[in-house]
Amino acid sequence: MKITVILCTYNRYRLLPVALESVAASTLPDGVEWEVLVVDNNSTDQTRLVVEEFSRRFPGRFRYLFEQRPGKSYALNAGIAAAAGDVLAFMDDDVTVASDWLQNLTAPLGNGRFAGTGGRVVPSWTTDPPRWLARDGWAVTGPLVSFDRGDKGCILEESPVGTNMAFPKRVFEQYGGFRVDLGPSPNNEIRNEDSEFARRLLGGGERFYYAASAVVYHPVTEDRLNKKYFQVWWFDKGRSDIREMGAPRNTKWMMQGVPIELFRRLTRWTLQWFITLNPRDRFECKLKASFSAGAIKECRSSYRSATVVSETVVGSRPVS
Repeated sequence: MKITVILCTYNRYRLLPVALESVAASTLPDGVEWEVLVVDNNSTDQTRLVVEEFSRRFPGRFRYLFEQRPGKSYALNAGIAAAAGDVLAFMDDDVTVASDWLQNLTAPLGNGRFAGTGGRVVPSWTTDPPRWLARDGWAVTGPLVSFDRGDKGCILEESPVGTNMAFPKRVFEQYGGFRVDLGPSPNNEIRNEDSEFARRLLGGGERFYYAASAVVYHPVTEDRLNKKYFQVWWFDKGRSDIREMGAPRNTKWMMQGVPIELFRRLTRWTLQWFITLNPRDRFECKLKASFSAGAIKECRSSYRSATVVSETVVGSRPVS
């Protein structure tokens, strides 16, 4: 087995060394070749210098790749194309990994039974959460990056998290890469590039394994512990879900491409936000309203785009 760890980064040269130090300390069995491919997604800071320094310190272990097109999915796909490994593992630029992380994450892929693995992502809190936020509530799982399905390995019937997943390279040749209309970029926080790819594989009948002992630690930084960050994240999550899967079609009542049910949800959670007294419950209502508003925005955007395309096609037809 030969493994490539793909790490995409954008303007985080101060955080990057911590992630690279942790993965450099990985321990794998003799005979397993591995590398870390750092994909610089058009950074304007000192990212390249950081990677070059690690390449000097660890000869043959680190490689640098520049991807000019902005957007994480472009960087991921560039890394996949350039990877030397037959197994590809993925981590982010702001995490730390345990020394046995890479071995535990990739070992289940050695026998061909599984098309993907995912491990635990544990938030590293450096301060207590504010009174309006529940440390273990549903609202923090996405924005603060948490994924924990217990301490025992098992079949995984859902998408792993992008900062702690691995796949044989062959599945990208079979199913394609990450969708470039999904994934964060400098201009937006649209996500779901990882979950959409995983669901594509699951839909094709592939099997995943939950590697409980493959642990990644994700820092909970103070800049994320504010209400605006959570509201924007959940708003964009609503947009991401619609962009990935389309507007719900289980209703016959639509308004400019938006299911009426989404307006009902927005109204319900907005009213709940106004009348709820408990600060945590109140804020969760506000986040659900933000999610609904994001879904409405993306539905309307898709509807307008489709309308423009339709009118262009009709307008281009010759007059009989």
